[in-house]
Amino acid sequence: MELSLDESRIKQLFKEALIEVIEERSSVFRELLTEAIEDTALVHAIQDGEDSTPVSKQEVLKLLDNDPA
Repeated sequence: MELSLDESRIKQLFKEALIEVIEERSSVFRELLTEAIEDTALVHAIQDGEDSTPVSKQEVLKLLDNDPA
């Protein structure tokens, strides 16, 4: 018996499987998505930091001490 699936059918099956995982394991999916977003934000923060002017540790601590929060 030969099984043959065309590309559109494979895509449809994959979409259905992904939807099923999201519905049935939403907490796991949410954690993975949150982690991916946090990783992306960290990469952007690192890149922004590489392009900024360096400051001393004392300057940072001074700003943190003056924080009204």
